Amino acid sequence: MKQVTADVMVQDTLRWLERAVIGLNLCPFAKSVYVKGQVHCVVSDADDLETLRDDLLRELNDLVSLDASVRDTTVLVIQNLLHDFYDYNDFLNVADDCLVALDLEGVIQIASFHPQYQFAGTDEDDITNFTNRSPYPTLHLIREASIDRAVAAFPDAEDIFEANMATLNRLGLQGWQDLNVGPSLPQNDNDEKK
Repeated sequence: MKQVTADVMVQDTLRWLERAVIGLNLCPFAKSVYVKGQVHCVVSDADDLETLRDDLLRELNDLVSLDASVRDTTVLVIQNLLHDFYDYNDFLNVADDCLVALDLEGVIQIASFHPQYQFAGTDEDDITNFTNRSPYPTLHLIREASIDRAVAAFPDAEDIFEANMATLNRLGLQGWQDLNVGPSLPQNDNDEKK
């Protein structure tokens, strides 16, 4: 099976961002930084978890070294690893450890997105899981200050989660599939073994 290139992964991820995250208003804060060109989307081609951790550390350092007007947020797409959701979920502990190691707790938040994302207590095919389903395993590095500003500007920020669930329930699985926000090429199941 043909390997998806990093360029295609970026295109697929930005299509998902435009059509689902922004298009369905799943994150009311996303459009502003996206249209200003402040979203950095990068692919990690790491073949082992240690290299992926190093890529995450580098992206965290790069994000905080730049002014938010230049780069407000980073979307780190994972090319070769963590295709299994439970492996991905386990890696989130490593991601949190990276924040601690760089003394970035309270400065950067890491949001999680995955093609098989599943909230605790839901069935695998529950449509509400799709609020966090991306074309590829993805870590979204977000400045806490940006979240604070966005929440201050959005009076009912605590209602976003419920609104997203209602949006996905109205849309349904066929509506989600019609958005065409998945990967351009089928993923190789052999990647699970890495």
